[in-house]
Amino acid sequence: MPFAVLLTDDAARDLEEIHDYVAQNDAPAKADRLIDRMEKAFAGLSKFPERGAYPKELLALGVREYREVFYKPYRIIYRVGAGAVYVLLIADGRRDMQSLLQRRLLTP
Repeated sequence: MPFAVLLTDDAARDLEEIHDYVAQNDAPAKADRLIDRMEKAFAGLSKFPERGAYPKELLALGVREYREVFYKPYRIIYRVGAGAVYVLLIADGRRDMQSLLQRRLLTP
């Protein structure tokens, strides 16, 4: 049975910010295509939610509840729950991911 793929508010905001940045600094059509392709990556999680790797920054801390897939250079961080995949964060992998992951996923 396919899993529902749900974006958290933070992930939806990440997606919107990525779209806006690409549209302003490159072309609106490219931004639209990028988002379409990312959404296809999300849809792939519906069938194979466990396919992603553990983020190395979290694995180093012993945290194994999150996984990631790539749509380069973007990292899509998610958690698999009961019948659903929750996309928590979408970020350019060239950022300081250790700080970002700690701030967004590990700090209450």
